[in-house]
Amino acid sequence: MPRITGSISLPGDKSISHRAALFSALTPAVNSFTNFNMNADCRATLDILKNLGIDWVLEDDLLTITGNELSSWQPPAGTLDAKNSGTTTRLMSGLLCHLPFPTVIDGDNSLRNRPMKRVIDPLQQMGAKIEHNQGKLPLKFMPVGELHGIGYNLPVASAQVKSALCLAARYANSPTEITENWVTRDHTERMLGLPVIRNGKSSVIKVNPGYEIPQLSMPIPGDFSSAAFFLVAALINPGSQLEIRNVSLNPTRTGLLKVFELMGITYHTETTRLRPEPIGNIRIESQEFSNVEIPSDLVPVIIDEIPILSVLGLFGRGELVVKNAEELRYKESDRIARIVQMIRTFGGNIDELPDGFILTGQRKLNGGYITTDDDHRIAMSAAIASTVIESDVKIDKPECVEVSLPSFWELLHSVSD
Repeated sequence: MPRITGSISLPGDKSISHRAALFSALTPAVNSFTNFNMNADCRATLDILKNLGIDWVLEDDLLTITGNELSSWQPPAGTLDAKNSGTTTRLMSGLLCHLPFPTVIDGDNSLRNRPMKRVIDPLQQMGAKIEHNQGKLPLKFMPVGELHGIGYNLPVASAQVKSALCLAARYANSPTEITENWVTRDHTERMLGLPVIRNGKSSVIKVNPGYEIPQLSMPIPGDFSSAAFFLVAALINPGSQLEIRNVSLNPTRTGLLKVFELMGITYHTETTRLRPEPIGNIRIESQEFSNVEIPSDLVPVIIDEIPILSVLGLFGRGELVVKNAEELRYKESDRIARIVQMIRTFGGNIDELPDGFILTGQRKLNGGYITTDDDHRIAMSAAIASTVIESDVKIDKPECVEVSLPSFWELLHSVSD
């Protein structure tokens, strides 16, 4: 059983990297980014932009993007390939519906099974013409002239749908108001400087046509969702002390830290920059803790961290209860099913719910063969569990981590003493 020690920095936040590329593509200004995440998902966004005539250059750690007005984008050579990236597909949809030529966006088999009707419906309400496969990929966008603004109450907690509408609304002929009744990632509002009226957990984003794209150049903070794996590794391996540097501290991304507090886990953060995105350092060490029921309002902001949270729950006292997380069924895999199968393979006690699970911690654990369904977060969660489990853990497709964190194995080795 290793100790997890040392200090690491992580590749740039995946959500911010996608948006940095897309937003920069909308203005003739030149924007530059360091620590841009060049994982498979973000590379899909960059490759699609290049196929639409947007120039970008990567030299060492500096990505430079020279955008263009949307009306000057070029017809692509064939289908736009989003690969495995739901963020690419949904955010690009808010722009493709405005282009003066037809486009088709498609992806791999996993992405073809993910729901797209949640973004198709509001765009069609704005006047977009979209052909689709029963609410799934491929999507074909036909030229329609102008779209009109709408008032839209988001029926699901989705920063991707929210962001797609913010982009579509820039080129509409009248204002759009987007209402969400949950806290979701707010990178789009921050980066584009969009006004938000907050009322408790609800908020209204008012989007006027033609809003100005600000200067976007910045160092991109490390990805908190990736940091979560290493934080958990330090918590469950006795004698561990770990620092994660220059990571996103955006409060709509760090809901897992609030869960830690509920579980009695202590940690220390140091903020080094506030705008446009909070960034800083997190220090944590191994300790005992108790499992809890996750408050429903935290679920949308920890949705990507729930797989690794299930591993953490194996080592806590009492029950870890996750409900209101049906969205996990529609990720790269059915993550509820994959989590349940993983925990049972380890010898854990877990009951599957339609929208989550109930897990009882502190059981004797064993190794086994983990089927990931090509889901990077399941693979990385199983790998973190394997640092504590003494018998062998085998992961069917360890290479699937390339989707979000290609350097995962190297980073894990670097902090394992």
